[in-house]
Amino acid sequence: MRVYVPLTLSGLAEAHRAGELGTGPLVAYAVTPALREWYLSDDIEELEYAALNRAALASLRLLAADPAGVRRRVVVAADVPDGAAVADPDRGLDPAALGEVRLAGPLPLAKAAAVHVDSADAEADVRAAVEALAAADGGDDDAQYVVDGAEDHELLWYATQEIPNLV
Repeated sequence: MRVYVPLTLSGLAEAHRAGELGTGPLVAYAVTPALREWYLSDDIEELEYAALNRAALASLRLLAADPAGVRRRVVVAADVPDGAAVADPDRGLDPAALGEVRLAGPLPLAKAAAVHVDSADAEADVRAAVEALAAADGGDDDAQYVVDGAEDHELLWYATQEIPNLV
């Protein structure tokens, strides 16, 4: 199963030093039954793209908690055994938790298939989205428009061998 782990660049640097992501339980995103129902598609590539975007939004939330962090979203795509990523059935249809799964323990960085990171030209929009996130969560449509502006930037794909250059 492919999972998408939201990070920041400083979180990626720490994972690179430690050789693993997190200490567990680790929040990630994947193609869950609730995500399938919400997205209304049977195309696995579209569904995985939706899970990647959910992880990118979670990365934005991590940036909001890290005022000194570089304003670029980071998502690590990794393959885990089926059953290793578990969705909370009580939050399955919660719009804020669509695609959310938990991994019981740390995820070895060696399991990573790729890293997705914003380009430098996205930093201004990501910064604005971070600043607007709380208002957007409160229902402010203008703030939501700003948050959506970060989503207009496609995350760039990097091979795991490129992690040292990213951090």
